[in-house]
Amino acid sequence: MTMNIMKETITGAEALMRSLEHQGVKTLFGYPGGSIMPTFDALYHHRDTLNHILVRHEQGATHAAQGFARVSGEVGVCLVTSGPGATNTLTGIADAMIDSTPIVVIAGQVPTAMLGTDAFQEVDLVSITQPITKWSYQIRSAKDIAWAVARAFFLAKNGRPGPVVLDFTKNAQVEMVDYEPETVDFIRSYDPNPESQEGTLEAAANLINSAKRPLVLVGQGVELGNAQVELRAFLEKGDIPCGCTLLGLSAIPSDHPLNKGMLGMHGNLAPNVKTNECDVLIAVGMRFDDRVTGNIATYAKQAKVIHLDIDSSEFNKNVNVDVAVLGDCKQTLRQLTDLMVQNNHTAWIESFSEHEKLELERVILPEIHPLSGPLNMGEVVRAVSEAANHEAILVTDVGQNQMMAARYFKYTKERSVVTSGGLGTMGFGMPAAIGATFGRPDRAVCVFMGDGGFQMNIQELGTIMEQKAPVKMILMNNNYLGNVRQWQAMFFGRRYAFTPMMNPDYMQIASAYSIPARRIMKREELQEAIHEMLATDGPFLLEACVIEEGNVMPMTPPGGTVDKMMLEC
Repeated sequence: MTMNIMKETITGAEALMRSLEHQGVKTLFGYPGGSIMPTFDALYHHRDTLNHILVRHEQGATHAAQGFARVSGEVGVCLVTSGPGATNTLTGIADAMIDSTPIVVIAGQVPTAMLGTDAFQEVDLVSITQPITKWSYQIRSAKDIAWAVARAFFLAKNGRPGPVVLDFTKNAQVEMVDYEPETVDFIRSYDPNPESQEGTLEAAANLINSAKRPLVLVGQGVELGNAQVELRAFLEKGDIPCGCTLLGLSAIPSDHPLNKGMLGMHGNLAPNVKTNECDVLIAVGMRFDDRVTGNIATYAKQAKVIHLDIDSSEFNKNVNVDVAVLGDCKQTLRQLTDLMVQNNHTAWIESFSEHEKLELERVILPEIHPLSGPLNMGEVVRAVSEAANHEAILVTDVGQNQMMAARYFKYTKERSVVTSGGLGTMGFGMPAAIGATFGRPDRAVCVFMGDGGFQMNIQELGTIMEQKAPVKMILMNNNYLGNVRQWQAMFFGRRYAFTPMMNPDYMQIASAYSIPARRIMKREELQEAIHEMLATDGPFLLEACVIEEGNVMPMTPPGGTVDKMMLEC
């Protein structure tokens, strides 16, 4: 006996709501407007199942969706209107693409019959976003909604994650359709979980087993692949030290004895120096960004390079590799570990200590335990991390605050770092932190910002106010665009061209948004102020007035060699 599945005739806008629910969506971030109004009207009737967070700018919606996705492992969702509403999302979409963050942006569009007429708030969003998305598609008919949403979510979260855009014409929103939910778990032209080529795992294991000075570079792919347990098993069996990229910092606890710190321009001295001393370099889920490699011509030329990644386009893109292991690192790390021998590299690991001691004495201790003078950014970061038992989620904006936060915050839990890596988007921090509080409401969220980035999306204080989002905002105010000022000091003869900033009274601004706030200028106030911030239910703004011309050290100069880091300027 054949059963007939009853199809319900509903509007396209309602079909979108049900398709989102079918994908398990519970939270979305957005801003209404003319071309998306029918969809927001349908959303009104789904308020019990779909929690819509009204941001104050569409860029804020994308960054909030990114923060949500990064800490939860789910797909972040944005809902905006056409024209400027859609183009305001472009920065967040590009940011999500380069940092492999799964978001789906749904934008209103003028009716299909008006496409190409320069109608009010029409923009060719598909053409604009194709280079910065995994998929960009225009829904012109209500019958395509269920399929398009299912495909969008499959692409966003499977394989190497990334952003997807759905351009939703107004006629498709109001048309009637016989709705039936759809699931996409296969696309003929897309292999989200490729198998490693025959022999590559064996070749990699042979190199690792015979290595005398192996080093692992841990990227965000470990977090995206939920391979934290597999990473530790791999490192511990091989007794291999590791360094972490900015986005991979929380893939392994900060205090793990094999974790030697952060890689890159402002990373830790030891893992950078040892990159050019190791004999086998094993990169896991990272893309050899120029901020990690420095001058490619001098990068790890002595080493055999093994690269594990789910995206074959990353192989030999920046650094030539000897063995490329394709596949999901949760699987390939486990397979590789099975092929490895139990090893011991005590002498090699101990050789890191001289560089660690030098950095501790010359850079770290003066930064986090200064004897006198104004507050340092590093000491503020470390004090917040310690007060939160190193269990909080770190969100940062971009600039000196980002590098200081990454260096001096510590991590005991996975998925604890949310920052704009590849694009370096100022204004990312506050909305991303909002998203993080919805993605992991069980965890404390601390966002560090500079006075420049804070003002780039300052309007999102309105979202924090309305939602009572428990964002702990630490504003490290040095009255400069600090990172640019540092480069001007080091490479442009201290000509501070348009980097000094006249700032508003942030306490009055916080008061206007009914957000508790406190400003500190003295070291003696720091611990008490942090305790007050963490003990306050809901949001809090802590403005720390820090040294105006402080610098982030160590530093590999632009185009420099990773093992030639400057300890002072």
